[in-house]
Amino acid sequence: MTQIFDNPADFADEALDGFVAANRGYVARVDGGVVRSTEVPAGQVALVVGGGSGHYPAFAGLVGPGLATASACGNMFASPAAGQVYRVAKVANAGGGVLLSYGNYAGDVLHFGQAQLRLNAEGIETRTVLVTDDIASAPLDQIEKRRGIAGDLTVFKIAGAAAEAGLNLDDVERLAIRTNYRTRSLGVAFDGCTLPGAEAPLFSVPPGHMSLGLGIHGEPGISDHPMPTASELADLLVSKLLADKPDDAGTRVVAIVNGLGTVKYDELFLLYGKIEKLLTAAGLTVVEPECGELVTSLDMSGLSLTLLWLDEELEQYWAAPADTPAFRKGNLASRARRELAGPEAEEAADVERPTPAAAALGRLAVELLGQVRDVVVEHEEELGRLDAIAGDGDHGIGMRRGVDAAVAAARQAAANDGGASVARILTVAGEAWSERAGGTSGALWGSAVIAAGLALGNRDSYSGEDAAAAVTAFTDAITALGKAEPGDKTMVDALLPFRDAFLTAFDAGTPVAASLAAAAASATAAADRTAELRPLKGRARPLAEKSLGHPDPGAVSFALIATRISAHISPTGTRLVNPEPAEQGAQA
Repeated sequence: MTQIFDNPADFADEALDGFVAANRGYVARVDGGVVRSTEVPAGQVALVVGGGSGHYPAFAGLVGPGLATASACGNMFASPAAGQVYRVAKVANAGGGVLLSYGNYAGDVLHFGQAQLRLNAEGIETRTVLVTDDIASAPLDQIEKRRGIAGDLTVFKIAGAAAEAGLNLDDVERLAIRTNYRTRSLGVAFDGCTLPGAEAPLFSVPPGHMSLGLGIHGEPGISDHPMPTASELADLLVSKLLADKPDDAGTRVVAIVNGLGTVKYDELFLLYGKIEKLLTAAGLTVVEPECGELVTSLDMSGLSLTLLWLDEELEQYWAAPADTPAFRKGNLASRARRELAGPEAEEAADVERPTPAAAALGRLAVELLGQVRDVVVEHEEELGRLDAIAGDGDHGIGMRRGVDAAVAAARQAAANDGGASVARILTVAGEAWSERAGGTSGALWGSAVIAAGLALGNRDSYSGEDAAAAVTAFTDAITALGKAEPGDKTMVDALLPFRDAFLTAFDAGTPVAASLAAAAASATAAADRTAELRPLKGRARPLAEKSLGHPDPGAVSFALIATRISAHISPTGTRLVNPEPAEQGAQA
């Protein structure tokens, strides 16, 4: 149990501050995480890793030459928000592009994905490689659904070494993908972990038993088994990993015995000795193994075994030097320290003076966000009841938290001297929505609002084509990030009919306001039809039958918002205001 803290809610931030204070030669604190405090060569690929806190040495402890460039750090076992990932990656970027890499968990995928969309939209080429090494979480033919556990280390190490060697983004990504495919892990727990301030662990293991196939966020294993001897445990782990080896596996492997928090090093060494004998007997050569705490889960009593099947190229980068607070290999020359601007200076540098047209459209965006807030507040309880039928009932309150934060951020940005462009307004609003709302809908709405803002930009004039581009960008952000398809019973079932109706009407010459009205009506009808569907994605999926006969709350909230925005827009068409419309602007 964690006992050293003042306020449990501040534990993750204060622990990260202390980590930086103890390792200033390696890392510097930035808004959302840490970044190398030493110089990074211009043009080098930036490897940005991350996830929730509570896994040290992962993730901040792996930042340094030869490994990660930066780490985005969320709360305890919680994904960092998209805005945090974005800000950390912006500071880490050295001109060679950004590779994001993290474990395959839904929250991380959404928030890192939102940050990736934003970075790419700003011209910072960004890719993602998910770590999917946990063989207990999905069968081999569904490897893309597996979680990332201690295999994070192999993917990060080889990608970081490749970046350090000067390889371009294509090659760093290629090596990370190959490393992930050739990495397999399996873990066991003897007892659960306890979050700071909690009185009980997240799960318990029956006395005299162990839990097989645990995650690293306090998830229990998939099955409980009588406690084995060390030799029996070694045989279990090795045999299961060898049965799952990649098709192109050779005979040279990295073996990593990873402690999850409270298993002592002596026990880990004892187990590693037995594992190495079994691997050797299977005809494998063990190359530069690791044995210790590398990806932990607070105070969990447990461990995992990871195997990486090497080829010549992967072995070269696994063996390459690295120098981080928690992982060192070989020797690297010392690096000069670099000066990092604070988050306030970074933000000020990013703010572009708005054109009169963009500032006027920004004021309209603030108005519309206020309307969105009003309709969410009006229907908050209804949305919560609808979500509770087959979910956890938090959709209404989550939407309320998100839109409250979005409106506050938008109004603050617009209050600056000279106002703010519509791109700035919607970017800060979307970022605030994502960070405050949390969850899937928070990430999706935040991403979509930001995408719409970036599509509108900071232009001298606006026309209906810009409105169509914003609708398309909003939709594309949600479909690209959420991966939902029509019929899955999600917001997408109302969103796509909205987009299609809007573009069809607009392309036929209908003004924006009338096109919006037609699109809102289409979204409302489509949201009603989701009552006929069974959910195929999200937390409602296990209770699909219970959901039948009730519309999807995400589709309903989108339709309500679309209808309110349509009602607020003049039926004769809103002028996307320019100071001299006859010369510069056009009716939208």
